[in-house]
Amino acid sequence: MAATIIDGRAIAQEMREAIRAEAAAVRAQRGVSPRLAFVLIGDDPASRAYVTSKSKAAAMLGIETEDHPLAADVQETALLRLIEQLNRRSEVHGILVQMPLPRHIDALRVLAAVDPGKDIDGFHPLNVGRLVLGSTPFPPCTPAGVMEMLRRSGVTFAGAEAVVVGRSNIVGKPVAIMLMHENATVTICHSRTRDLAAVCRRADILVVAIGRARLVTAEFVKPGAAVIDVGNSYVDGKVVGDVDFDTVAQVAGCLSPVPGGVGPMTITMLLRNTVRAARGE
Repeated sequence: MAATIIDGRAIAQEMREAIRAEAAAVRAQRGVSPRLAFVLIGDDPASRAYVTSKSKAAAMLGIETEDHPLAADVQETALLRLIEQLNRRSEVHGILVQMPLPRHIDALRVLAAVDPGKDIDGFHPLNVGRLVLGSTPFPPCTPAGVMEMLRRSGVTFAGAEAVVVGRSNIVGKPVAIMLMHENATVTICHSRTRDLAAVCRRADILVVAIGRARLVTAEFVKPGAAVIDVGNSYVDGKVVGDVDFDTVAQVAGCLSPVPGGVGPMTITMLLRNTVRAARGE
């Protein structure tokens, strides 16, 4: 029996209707429009396209945006000055510094410079600490999107065995923490995990975010498991995930596709965090 497809686009659209209403309520109650500032260093086509898609999605929900493009060779001090200016502007509620940054810039220093109350990406050390404690108003967007997809697909967290493949600060670690907060028993796998397939086969919930195209095949998956594919690679000109969709769909209980899965959810959670920031959360 083929897996139920977890339609990230449909879930994102449902959530965006609610976010649009929340943005309108902020304007009515506080007299301000949620505003998101993008800081983009260099002219990487993928980063530029991602910022453009975020701006378009924001406009559709009544969220204002502004772009702050900087040259690839910008000095770190100039970038930090811009962030400080945005921190001081009360009409700016969210600040997003598009990653990755050029090698000459200290990413951790830049992330720590953003006002935690405007850190709608959830990467500031204070918000990371709050995530560990279970109280952050701005959960990191991709992990939050993963959790929302699972929740809205009827997946039971409490008591479930969850396996996260990948230990990045952006996805792997935070989604593991979120799963623990929901009372799942969590294992984090990485490049040095022994017998990765055997570990993955234990999972009731399998989240794959390792950046290796079609790594996870049917033999990695427990029958009936919920599988979320966070991967994004180009193979023969096509976007594919970390999960071999065709084989895993014959085994999993539910499965997110690439594209059309986690991607739309990431942008949606970013916009939700922006409206939360405008509300002063």
